[in-house]
Amino acid sequence: MRHKLFILILLATSFSWFCNAQYTFSGQIDVNNWEGEIYLSIVKDYRKLSGVYPEQIINKTSPDSLGFFLFSGNNLSSQNAIYRIHIDSCPEETKDIAHFSGHCLNSKEVLFVANNSDTITLPFTFDQEIFCSVTSTNEKSNTFIKIDSLKELMRYEFGSYRSQANWDLNAKKWFKKFQEYGQQLDEPLAELYSYAFLSDRSKDVYKYYLNDLENTDYYNNLLQRLKVTYPKQPYTEQYEKELAADYFLTQKSQKAPISDWIYILAIGLLISLLLNIYFLFFRKKPLLTQQTAVTDLLTKQEQKVLDLILQNRTNKEIASEIFVSVSTVKTHINSIYKKLHVSNRDEVKSLYKSS
Repeated sequence: MRHKLFILILLATSFSWFCNAQYTFSGQIDVNNWEGEIYLSIVKDYRKLSGVYPEQIINKTSPDSLGFFLFSGNNLSSQNAIYRIHIDSCPEETKDIAHFSGHCLNSKEVLFVANNSDTITLPFTFDQEIFCSVTSTNEKSNTFIKIDSLKELMRYEFGSYRSQANWDLNAKKWFKKFQEYGQQLDEPLAELYSYAFLSDRSKDVYKYYLNDLENTDYYNNLLQRLKVTYPKQPYTEQYEKELAADYFLTQKSQKAPISDWIYILAIGLLISLLLNIYFLFFRKKPLLTQQTAVTDLLTKQEQKVLDLILQNRTNKEIASEIFVSVSTVKTHINSIYKKLHVSNRDEVKSLYKSS
């Protein structure tokens, strides 16, 4: 009985082992043009789709004499993820530096969607052409290559535009084309691949992306699709954070003109208030001072002359009134002018009325 139980357990274990999913990624390169190791990487940061990043590398191998290479195992996720196979011919003495910086000039790469049960083949190509197509049991694997073709078509068309007006008119068309094409592929990771291209801040299309973000619900809908298909995955979390930051930028740009007008209005009101204070207090102070000068600084005789001036009397009439000569009246008047800081009778009258 024990022997039968042992055999059953052994058979169950063996059956389980054979049923375990296993991936196989293979291909062939032209060894006359390429040499060195080939790397398999998992891309969890969609801002690092292209390049050589040591932290992404999960396996490496060397091609045989005919250029064949193979990656195989059962250690990948059962859920789709973004993978990259790349080869570079960086010299050994500079390889570490090139890989550290994420940039190697003499390298080729291919991005694809895969999981732990996929069989993927990269067909052989001659010369420098390499990794140009993907054959896979996973229909989603070659979505990135399809999008790359669309990106090249967009670059070519935008390169032929000769004016900013053409850019503006066609940007909306191309954004919509990418969005519709991504949804047709029925793979949120493919849409994320397009998003990484369109929302790249170093590219000219970034300003059109921000405008598109303000006028469409596509990006929020993509977030919901990612949450459903790839919940709690790095792609989804990264996208959600970036989207929130970009929405903040668009809202800030919308509010900026309003804020500027508020500042301008506040400054205008402050200037108006200061001017009113100036006219109410500081401009009255000289008048009050001059009125004091009338009573305190003028002699009694000058005060009499001032009163007669304010009564519109002539110099001759003033001289007759206070029993002095006309020349003495003129002397008194000149003294009054100096003390009141005026130069004629009209200013005297105006000053007295203002005070």
